Amino acid sequence: MTVSAQSPQSSGSSRFSTPPVSSRSSESVPPQGRSPEATSPRGRPEPSAAVAPPSSRTPEPTGPVRIEAHPDRPHLTELRLSAFATHRGAGFPLGSLTLFTGPSGCGKTSALRAYEALARLGAGSAVGEVFPDPVACVPERARPDAQRRRGFRIGCTADGPEGPVRLDVAVQAEPELRIVGERLTSGGLVLLETALRDPSRRSVQAAWHTAGSSPVTRAPLPDDRLGTALLPLRVAGKTDGQRQVLAAAEQMVVALRSVFACDPAPERMRAAVPIGDGRLLRDCGNLADVLWRTRSECGRRHGQLVTAVRTGCAGPVVDILAEPLADGMLRAVLDRGDGPRTGFERLGDGELRYAALALVLLTGPGVLEVDPPGEVPAAMQTLTVLADGLDRGVDVRQRAELLRLAARMCERGHIRLVGAVSDASWASRIDGVTVVDLEP
Repeated sequence: MTVSAQSPQSSGSSRFSTPPVSSRSSESVPPQGRSPEATSPRGRPEPSAAVAPPSSRTPEPTGPVRIEAHPDRPHLTELRLSAFATHRGAGFPLGSLTLFTGPSGCGKTSALRAYEALARLGAGSAVGEVFPDPVACVPERARPDAQRRRGFRIGCTADGPEGPVRLDVAVQAEPELRIVGERLTSGGLVLLETALRDPSRRSVQAAWHTAGSSPVTRAPLPDDRLGTALLPLRVAGKTDGQRQVLAAAEQMVVALRSVFACDPAPERMRAAVPIGDGRLLRDCGNLADVLWRTRSECGRRHGQLVTAVRTGCAGPVVDILAEPLADGMLRAVLDRGDGPRTGFERLGDGELRYAALALVLLTGPGVLEVDPPGEVPAAMQTLTVLADGLDRGVDVRQRAELLRLAARMCERGHIRLVGAVSDASWASRIDGVTVVDLEP
């Protein structure tokens, strides 16, 4: 399935585009204590920059709908960038295998960065850790409000046993970094809503659905953490309304937490590494350590990896393994079956990136450096791999084999892939791929 997404700088129409934004408009957070309305450059009220109502701001995707094979496993079905870096009013559908495509500067990396940011917030990270350079996330032409505040807005939809659940988050980047607005909704019902009332306090006022003796419960929450991730610690679950809030929040958190952002660095993969815990790092620099562990743990998966590497690497490949050196370090090698083994230091960048990405797709959360929800059975979880520059450095044969491998693994439901490529015309020949084209 291919969908087109309009770049903010272009003037054509698109199913995800919004009317051209005036360069005079601001992306600021509304003054505290006032009604969440702002005035547009033409004098019409428009939704607050803090958190837009779920039914407004973001166009809904149109066109064919991909039926998910495993709706019981929480997963993201949409990424919304209401105002983030180069994106304004954008909504992107997410299938089990999604490729963002378009020329340099169209916002592919920004989309994946926003996804990862939501994942880290959902895992409980502080906003300062997630956004080390928050000003870079503010739309370039955003003007500060009267209080000299600027910010950005991101959101997503998670599907699962509770049905579609939407999360929208507003972050103030200047003059100080904080989460100033959050909204969690399900079926049009607002389950959680937060707003910054007193800038002098490091907290936001939160209200969550109760449906008991009082319709909502109000309490302060910290302004440096995602409120949705804190709800299981704050909501008692005594009323039907509270249980609905907990179920929706847990579905969103589970969908966000199991994410592995991967960008193999060939220069790191060529070096010998010490024996560690055997969990693959983001840059895959410790791939030899992972091979040392996985080769003996799961012969079937290792055999699939050998087959994949044989397809993507030059020359014969009988095995891929790690061998110990005299100093106790490990180096990754290819067994050619006819004499001396070929060390990874002799492989090209494309071969190394290909081998690392194949390993990621074939292993899973038990081997990758992720912290999935321990209280959720593995059979109910789905790992999402984020791969910026999925086609970087690999040749035509390697990228096609990687995508075929990804399609097979994603079809099983335990893994999803969101990648960015410069050109996805070649991907249309493979079933099950959702292509989001960021047209210039």
